[in-house]
Amino acid sequence: MHRPAARTLPLLALAAALVATGAAAPPQAAPAPAKVPVAVGHGGAVASVDADASAAGIAVLRSGGNAVDAAVATAAALGVTEPYSAGIGGGGYFVYYDAKSRRVQTIDGRETAPATATATLFQENGGPIPFAEGQTSGRAVGVPGTPATWQSALDSWGTRPLRTLLKPAEKLARDGFTVDSTFRAQTELNQDRFKDFPATAQLFLPGGALPVVGSTFKNPDLAATYAEIGRKGPAAIYRGPIAEDIVGAVRKPPVNPAATRNVRPGDLTAEDLRTYGTKRQAPTRVSYRGLDVYSMAPSSSGGTTVGEALNILERTDVSKLSETQYLHRFIEASRISFADRGRWVGDPAAESVPTRELLSQRYADTRGCLIDPARALTSPLAPGNPREPVPCGNTGQAAPTTYEGENTTHLTVADRWGNVVSYTLTIESTGGSAITVPGRGFLLNNELTDFSFAPAAPGVPDPNLPGPGKRPRSSMSPTIVLEDGRPVLAVGSPGGATIITTVLQTLLGHLDRGLPLGDAIAAPRASQRNQTTTELEPGLWNSPLRAELEALGQGFRQNPEIGAATGVQRLPDGRWLAAAEPTRRGGGSAMVVHPHGRY
Repeated sequence: MHRPAARTLPLLALAAALVATGAAAPPQAAPAPAKVPVAVGHGGAVASVDADASAAGIAVLRSGGNAVDAAVATAAALGVTEPYSAGIGGGGYFVYYDAKSRRVQTIDGRETAPATATATLFQENGGPIPFAEGQTSGRAVGVPGTPATWQSALDSWGTRPLRTLLKPAEKLARDGFTVDSTFRAQTELNQDRFKDFPATAQLFLPGGALPVVGSTFKNPDLAATYAEIGRKGPAAIYRGPIAEDIVGAVRKPPVNPAATRNVRPGDLTAEDLRTYGTKRQAPTRVSYRGLDVYSMAPSSSGGTTVGEALNILERTDVSKLSETQYLHRFIEASRISFADRGRWVGDPAAESVPTRELLSQRYADTRGCLIDPARALTSPLAPGNPREPVPCGNTGQAAPTTYEGENTTHLTVADRWGNVVSYTLTIESTGGSAITVPGRGFLLNNELTDFSFAPAAPGVPDPNLPGPGKRPRSSMSPTIVLEDGRPVLAVGSPGGATIITTVLQTLLGHLDRGLPLGDAIAAPRASQRNQTTTELEPGLWNSPLRAELEALGQGFRQNPEIGAATGVQRLPDGRWLAAAEPTRRGGGSAMVVHPHGRY
């Protein structure tokens, strides 16, 4: 494990002053704090992918704010430093543990489709349009939910006003942050898309060039947008000049006239923005090894799919399995739960989703008996019927898992009172729709591409087709684990549909295999999503375990990087441990308020 850095961070101190007093910041940009993947100490903890963002959250905790306040400040900063993964043009899911009531509550801040959307939103001439054309279009943009999520969380559980919590991010956007290799690589990945939108090119490709590693990246338009939201509240996104600019960018995408790209307009209206609302709903809950595991209910599939897989594995002592058998069982439980996810999970406001049945141990037992320790199942596997379960049997026709973009961001926060936040937010693909709202400094999501463009298989009901005002199915899986009503740990990850397997594998690694949380996050990953082959990171691809699993009939393809998890853990002595990736996505940033000791 890594020793936490005990030092005073310039940005952290500055952010604390801003949070405490709202004072004007000096003109020069503070140097970025170093990234540390594991930190242990007292007073609260923050883990995110970015050191500037984690520092903003820690500053809020140090100045007396709670976990919700710190989560909002961290998320706002990520909107500056992780603009291709998250921001006010997107949405997400907020899971909160309240130490006083010992309750877990959630906010569904998922984007919604326009009121005019139909099941054929992404179809033309009787068939689906190419995914890449849907991805970069106004048609893909849903109503952003992130600003409303922040306000909803603060109204319910926060102690600081949003305008105060936006100050560190506003300063970071105005004065700039240091470009790293991940930011440059993600810009390069999107260069061909970005250059076709003048506002996007001006911001992210100034002079037509990629940002230089080590240079300072500034976003004064976003700083001004944050300031306006601070003055007017999140309503500024949903009505008024910013809302008008969002609608204009969607309905008439601001494309370079010389571009040859076919950028389809969307049908988002001012009324769609005005009528947007977050949803408060009960979390999913399963019991695993005597612990209570809470996550997001639909419209996310994260809670039901992770929960079903845990229930399937509940009957097996995973701690005593060989490494090969452990991975085999993990892969098969993932395959089965993804088969059920594809058939049954969508937006419950528009579809009949059997959430309770999917999470029942009885149903998991009828599915888990499909697992043969000596032989892999074949994908696509047919779903079961949770309403009428058949032991060891499948019901209906198999359908493959549809594609999801792999970028998002996740943060976890705990405070001195024991409150915990696990929050995943996104703009969908890396770079979202590639459409920057002119003069506003933020990218719009392409979240509606999480809908199925067409039914996954002919004749198979698909609960994830587009519809009016509908939320697309998500895989985001912000998770909090309790023991006897008190938090044990919280985890989450970006990565599209791989989020589910990343969270599941991290939980199994820590709870069953005995890995410290930091090591469970760092461990090489596999991801099976009811597809013909399972994705493996190089650490498993190059391991003798691959051949042993192949002897059981497992098939594989390589993925250089799966997910980028963060987590916090309450240690038995009352200290907090924050953990983030050591290397994935350039490494994450774990911080605690008062660093103390080694774990």
